[in-house]
Amino acid sequence: MKKILKNRIFIFILGLFIASSISVLAATYFESSAVTYDNKESGLTSTDVQGAIDELYNACKTPAVGGDEILEKVDIVTSGDGLYKDEYEEGRYFYKGANPNNYVTFNNEMAGWRIIFIESDKTIKIMRIASIGEIKWDEGGSNNWAGPATLNTYLNSTYLNNQLNEVAKDQIVASNFSIGKVTYGNNNMSTQINNENSNKWYGKVALPTLSEYIRTNSNKNRCGTFNLMNSNYSSCVSTGWMDYNNYWWTLSPHSGNSYNAYYVNSRGRIEYGDVDYSYGYGVHPTIYLSSNIKITGGDGSQNNPYRFE
Repeated sequence: MKKILKNRIFIFILGLFIASSISVLAATYFESSAVTYDNKESGLTSTDVQGAIDELYNACKTPAVGGDEILEKVDIVTSGDGLYKDEYEEGRYFYKGANPNNYVTFNNEMAGWRIIFIESDKTIKIMRIASIGEIKWDEGGSNNWAGPATLNTYLNSTYLNNQLNEVAKDQIVASNFSIGKVTYGNNNMSTQINNENSNKWYGKVALPTLSEYIRTNSNKNRCGTFNLMNSNYSSCVSTGWMDYNNYWWTLSPHSGNSYNAYYVNSRGRIEYGDVDYSYGYGVHPTIYLSSNIKITGGDGSQNNPYRFE
């Protein structure tokens, strides 16, 4: 609303306006910013009408929270590092690029997490930067996350209950994570996302999906699909932030069998392996922050990450 008001030409009818009472004499067009406003009795600081309107709007509007607050603070971009409107799922906004300002202090871990995207319901999905260790996806050999898989149980019991403080737990909301199977080397992102979304698991802690890894890359022409990412992985690592120079699991299972899940290797290439691999791979927990969470400081940069309450 505020952005609309800023450039609108208003018809001002000389009459009852704010606290004044003047007889109607005429009507004409004026640029609202060009009209002088006497603020002596209003308590406002603006001396033009548009400024007074903006002040009143800001004083009366409900403060933005959750993803809405970030969307008010951050410009949406179409190239380079930053926050993008997602072209595949309505209402979602992704952080893309080599190093966008998407750092978060969560669980008292200073700049230890990063925002993957802002959901359409204004919850905020974040990912832990450092792996919590090398863990098997599932010791039983099944790539059914909802089974539950071994890693599912660990994240939503041991990790959630013992590694997160009470404030952090209160900030998390359970949500639907996409656990549908993905075809190896596919070259159609819309189809891949639909396949991932075909199966959901409702819970609090999971992993990044394969499409999320791909969609956080800002170079769509070279890195915008599974096939492109693997064909150009050596250059794709320079245009996507979700690369941690280690082997780490994604949430996405392989469509061709029931015992493989996808992981990202240390060079940024997408691979698949047995879910009960003896050494396991790195684990980067992902969670959703409540849409009611409030930003208490920070601009999202690594030196000044977002802080919440």
